[in-house]
Amino acid sequence: MTAEGFLEGRRLQMARGVMLQCIMGGYPPARFYGCDDGDLALVPDPAQIHRLPWSQQLRALAICDADELSGESSSLSTRGQLKAVIARYAAVGLAPVVATELEFFVFAPNTDSTQPFLPPTGLDGRREEGHSAFSVSSNNGLRPFFREVYECMAALGLPRDTFMHEMGISQFEINLLHGDPLLLADQTFLFKHLLKEVALKHGLIVVCMAKPLAHTPGSSMHIHQSIIEIGTGRNVFSDETGQPTAAFRHFIGGQQAGMADLTALFAPNVNSYQRLCHPFASPNNACWSHDNRLAGLRIPASSPVARRVENRLPGADANPYLAIAASLACGLYGIEHRLEPDEPVQGEFQVPDKLSLPCTLHAALERLKRSHLAIELFGKEFIEGYVASKTMELTSFLDEITPWERRVLAAQA
Repeated sequence: MTAEGFLEGRRLQMARGVMLQCIMGGYPPARFYGCDDGDLALVPDPAQIHRLPWSQQLRALAICDADELSGESSSLSTRGQLKAVIARYAAVGLAPVVATELEFFVFAPNTDSTQPFLPPTGLDGRREEGHSAFSVSSNNGLRPFFREVYECMAALGLPRDTFMHEMGISQFEINLLHGDPLLLADQTFLFKHLLKEVALKHGLIVVCMAKPLAHTPGSSMHIHQSIIEIGTGRNVFSDETGQPTAAFRHFIGGQQAGMADLTALFAPNVNSYQRLCHPFASPNNACWSHDNRLAGLRIPASSPVARRVENRLPGADANPYLAIAASLACGLYGIEHRLEPDEPVQGEFQVPDKLSLPCTLHAALERLKRSHLAIELFGKEFIEGYVASKTMELTSFLDEITPWERRVLAAQA
């Protein structure tokens, strides 16, 4: 939209079906978004209008809500779904607080998709070989890129906590500061967009796939969650003596009750399950533990005021609005229904069948399709439309024959 049109308040409208557009560009049947495929209104959030610092032209980005023309939020909008979850907390005097940890890879341009990704050539003329995890000098070869990333984050008002090299080859992680869930979802979205745009300026690509490299750790988007009491700001997970509360237990119980049904919302792509089923501290279970990275739900070591639940299931490829909404919705469901969690696990442990999660996109979609809990939390239209769109993506993947199949199976009798 032109700046003039935006400042005049001209309404931008978009076909309803676009909300269910799959990643290849197609659409599920129109019955999933309304056979008329009428318009939605894109309503900009005044707090999320940003000049794009990496653009040489004068350009801005506005994060919008997708609303029905009658004024209510569209049930197909993931941002709208997150706002609805936050409103359900507010109705009982509570406010969730979250933080996200986003991992990503920085690669050289990949013009041939049949070939593996390669780390970029650094200022020293060499490619990283994977020995730089948590090194203080590991990103020196990418210093110009990261310098502009930091500058653009500051220009967009994205406060960062820690930034480090992760375990994978040319893999990095940023921890965003905790705060309001909608703000953190917006910030996570903006940061991923920023990364890709700045990388292109530097002759690089940033990849937020869950598992872009074989035999290498995948990229997560861990979600840290706590709840405060509106008015007092008290963390309801800790009592006056610093001990865990019933609300803390019930929140975990809700997470355990919903993670398997909602796995497809946390792990939305075929590639997501490469990360989960070949785990490097990427657990595909709904167990919980005190400071154990093998559990899907980890309670980090902290003071009572900072007691929180870390959901380690989502990958970097997850939609931040939807992943945060799903995780918080499960927690509130547990509090409202006083669900008790299983006993915590420690050390190496065997995952009980009832706490195991789907290991393929097909299994996750089948579980989501049959879930009464998913319908209760997100509504029939959203869940059915989501399943329809993701089923198209899965079918497209299964229509291709992979190099592994040609290499290994072609010579078989």
